[in-house]
Amino acid sequence: MTEALVPFTYEYMRNAMLVSAAIGAVCGLLSCFVALKGWSLLGDALAHAVVPGVALAWILGLPFTLGAFASGMLAAWFMGFIRRNSRIREDAAIGIVFTAFFGTGLVLLTLFPSNIRLQTIIFGNVLGIAPEDTVQMLLVSAGVLAVMVLRGRDLMLWAFDATHARAIGLNTNLLQVLLLGCVAAVAVAAMVAVGAVLVIAMLVAPGATVYLLTDRFGRMLAGATALGAVTAFVGAYLSYFLDGSTGAVIVCLQAQLFMLALVFAPRHGLLAGRRARREAMAATGIAA
Repeated sequence: MTEALVPFTYEYMRNAMLVSAAIGAVCGLLSCFVALKGWSLLGDALAHAVVPGVALAWILGLPFTLGAFASGMLAAWFMGFIRRNSRIREDAAIGIVFTAFFGTGLVLLTLFPSNIRLQTIIFGNVLGIAPEDTVQMLLVSAGVLAVMVLRGRDLMLWAFDATHARAIGLNTNLLQVLLLGCVAAVAVAAMVAVGAVLVIAMLVAPGATVYLLTDRFGRMLAGATALGAVTAFVGAYLSYFLDGSTGAVIVCLQAQLFMLALVFAPRHGLLAGRRARREAMAATGIAA
């Protein structure tokens, strides 16, 4: 047996690679909408805002998922409320709310010690993921795919032009809630595997990378989904040999691919932009 196949001989590694691929695929799919709507900071806020929900769920004896999802949606509502009813800019409202929620969660975990490890919430532990968490992640993935099948075209139109979507009669408030709910649900489910800190990278990097490589949204969706799944699977596989944090290895791999796309993308990369400027200058000189 070759050394390269050793990780596949362990059940916990096979499970980690499967769960990571599922998380990566659904995060990659949503990352397209996050990138187009400019919701990167919002996704970061939702990922951190689930901490008090987890703590309260433990105190009240409720499922962690329920508490985390409710906390994330409440944080999203508070951000929107502040933005609509004050002079505070959106980025400031997001920063205030998510830090307040995250700080509240840390206080609750300090005042009510539990078997919840803060390190697990922040950095995740996909190698020790429980079977019920695996089922939860697969159910969330199926739910997000169902939303995309049923309302994907409407969400795409709203992401590109919310004014036009509203003008043709689409309920843009409902579409926003649907997308927020999907992001919150994925953030909660992925938190167990990669943690609250790293999940935002998986919700941004795949879409941002493929956005540099294509101008067609359909290809962007397919490419980001595939990129998220493959990088998550390979990252989990490599983490066995590197003996490092699985989530961190996945995010580093995605960041490296983004940098390659940023430099070498055929139309929107840095080298392509520099070449286009040189050609434009040369053409101007000839015309002159």
